[in-house]
Formats: sequence, structure tokens, C-alpha cells
Amino acid sequence: MEFTEAYQQTGPCCFSPNARYIAIAVDYRLVIRHCLSFKVVQLFSCLDKISYIEWAQDSEYILCGLHKRPMVQAWSLTQPEWTCKIDEGPAGIAYARWSPDSRHILTLSGFQVRLTAWSLVNTACVHVQWPKHATRGLSFTRDGKYAAICTRHDCKDYVNLLSCHNWEIMGSFYVDTLDLADIVWSPDDSAIVIWDTPLEYKVLVYSPDGRCLLKYQAYESGLGVKSVSWSPCGQYLAVGSYDQMLRVLNQLTWKTFAEFTHLSNVRPPCYATVFKEVDEPFQIDMSELCLTDDFSQPNPNTAEGCFRVRYEVIEVPIALPFQKPPADKPNPKQGIGLLSWSSDSQYIFTRNDSMPTALWIWDIHLLELAAILLQKDPIRAAAWDPTCTRLVLCTGSSHLYMWAPSGAYCMSVPLSQFSVMDLKWNSDGSCLLLKDKESFCCAAVPVLPEESSECSSDE
Repeated sequence: MEFTEAYQQTGPCCFSPNARYIAIAVDYRLVIRHCLSFKVVQLFSCLDKISYIEWAQDSEYILCGLHKRPMVQAWSLTQPEWTCKIDEGPAGIAYARWSPDSRHILTLSGFQVRLTAWSLVNTACVHVQWPKHATRGLSFTRDGKYAAICTRHDCKDYVNLLSCHNWEIMGSFYVDTLDLADIVWSPDDSAIVIWDTPLEYKVLVYSPDGRCLLKYQAYESGLGVKSVSWSPCGQYLAVGSYDQMLRVLNQLTWKTFAEFTHLSNVRPPCYATVFKEVDEPFQIDMSELCLTDDFSQPNPNTAEGCFRVRYEVIEVPIALPFQKPPADKPNPKQGIGLLSWSSDSQYIFTRNDSMPTALWIWDIHLLELAAILLQKDPIRAAAWDPTCTRLVLCTGSSHLYMWAPSGAYCMSVPLSQFSVMDLKWNSDGSCLLLKDKESFCCAAVPVLPEESSECSSDE
């Protein structure tokens, strides 16, 4: 892998959807760089420090959210002189996002009073009253023609279906939830999946006309759903729960066909490969070196810190580090807090928050555990290559960790005092964005060799 030098950042960084540009927030400045040459393409100045940024789907426009104002500013890459500023007045703006057509900006006012669709074409605006959440509770169909937004009034949750052409409400129906958590369309746009508050395990599936297709409740009297994700093929729905289990439902029958447990003690029969991160000191043979009398006595401290990181394959049974969450604090760190599907829908990785140093990789075709990556530090972020079956993760150290069905390996980031706190893939899988606390770099990722069958260490 080839790495760029480190560049300054003070906030969000993200690739454009067309994989050509990268946007970086540096205080009140928005810097746009080209992904290949890394030259500055555009430089925009906002009215205050940038809190979040989001690209339009056509990669022509980009918006910046300014929490301190609060307001939203939008810019055009092809027309640098064009500017847009949205201010909701005393209500403020809690969050903003693009519509799929890249010509409307959706803003949610403070206290979730209303959602407003602002047109960049004719400056018209349409309001939707009482949205449920600021950053959640809104989902678009894959073709971008319709939106489902969660609203709440009279102490009940509802789903409003909107046309993204004129933003008129096409229909509305009541949902049987205590306190709706989030909503997502199925990849084929045939169903809407809704899950309830963590205080009650409930997953509901509705048709666009409001018919309830499924009411799924795995258990009662316990914290419920923590994470939900559709497979890219649209056939599987993965539900991660606070009971430290992953359940996978089939979209055709809406039946649970797989349940994966995350136990701290992994025992046979288990055919998964367990990769454990270990430190290995460099072995330097100095027996044939001719030294003067002044240097005849080696200094034992010179070799301190000279380690390389590698994966070691270990056999089961194995006990994974487990952290029992305190019973007297809210939002316990337990359950499946992180899950994601591979691009071919064959694999899914999970992280049980009670075992933050372990990443579990499951094979859906074989319905078994494929691998466990056991790190020294808690896993901060993990992401699949969008073009092939390859996984990258980081732990806040100066290393990157990769897994593929052929094996796993570690590599060092060749930058001084650079710790990888977060990472993102470019949409074409050619580049990785690596973030430290106050800087970032990019790494060119080579094509994954199909014949590679062994794991290697960093050099």
C-alpha cells in the first residue's frame, strides 16, 4: 500500500460519491482535493466552524452544517461563485441532508418541529410537521422517487410516504411501536422495516400501503434491538440485539433462518480461524559486527520499542476478553453494536460491545463462524471493501488490519505519530481514508490477489 503525507483536519472528511474528490473540514474552511493527485480543487470559506458535511449524489454540490450558528451552507464544484445559505430562524437547524435528486436540501429544525425540503432550482420549500428524529427516521427508496419519514403526534408513531418530486404526502399509517427508533426501506423497495426502542424488542415490516407483513419479537423482558442491516442483495435482514446474538431473517418468508451467538469462551467444535494480534521483537544478529572497545558492551535499552505487529493463528478453545457492563448505568456496552455485510452478501462481521477487542466474521452461505480477529485494543471502526470481499479495521493504533477469505495481515502506517481512529473506503475500492485526531491521510489499496493463501506481517 502507498500512503500520502498527513494533512490537517478539524472535523468530518468524506469521499464524493463518484470517487473523484475528497472533502475536508479545516475549522471554517472546506477543502476539496482530487483523489488521485491530491491537489486542491476548490476552497470554500464558511461563516463558522464546520460540524458536518455531506455530498450530493451527483457529486456536484456539497453542504456544510454549522452547529454554532445554526445554519447550512451549500457549494457547487462546477460553479464556485454559486452559494446557498439556509437559516431556519429561532428554531435553528438540528440536521440537514441531500435528497436523492441532488437538487433539494432537507433540514430538520430544532426540537423536531418540522422537516423542510428546500429546492435549489426555484427556491421553493415544503414543510412536513413533527418529524420523529433529527438524524434518523428518514429513508429513501433505491430509485430515489419516494421517502418514508417517521412522525409522532398524539403520543403515537406514524410513517408518512412522500413523493420526492413535489414532496407531497402520498399516504400515512400508524405503526405499533412504543417509541420508534429508526426506519429503512428494503433494497428492492417492496417493504419498510421499523424497529422499536431498546426497551422493547420489536421489529416490524410494513408494505408501502401500510399493511403489517411481520411483527418479530425474539424475546421479552429485556433490552431489545441494537443494530439492523439489510444485505446488499436484499435477501437477508440482520438484527443485532442486546442479548449478544445476531439473528438473520429471510426476506421471502420473513422467518429467522440463522442465529449466531457471541460467547466469551469459544470451544470445539469450531472450525473458524482465530487470528490474534501479537507483538514480535525484531531479531538482529550482531555476532559478526566488529565494534571498537567503546561500543563493545551492547546497550540493552537500544532495542526497546523495536517491535512489529503480526497475526498469530491460535487454536480453540480460547477465552476472549470480556467486560461486564455496570448494572447501574444507562446505555450498557453490551450486545451487537457493530455489524456490516460484505458486498457479495456472503459474509457479515459483528462486534459484541462486551468484547470490544474481537471482531466476528460469519459465513452466511455455510451458516457458520468463518474467523475471529482478536486485537490488543478495542476496535474503533471496520469497513468492507465495496468491490470485493476484503475487510479493513482500526483500533486507534498506528496499524491497519485486513482480512479476506484467504487470510489476515497487519501493516504499519508509515507516518510519524499517526494513530488510525477512523477509516472510510472510496466507492470504487481504490483508496482508504484514515483519520487521526487532527490529521488524515489516504492509502492506495492494491487489487486483492485471488491466489494469496497465507497471512503476512507488516514490514
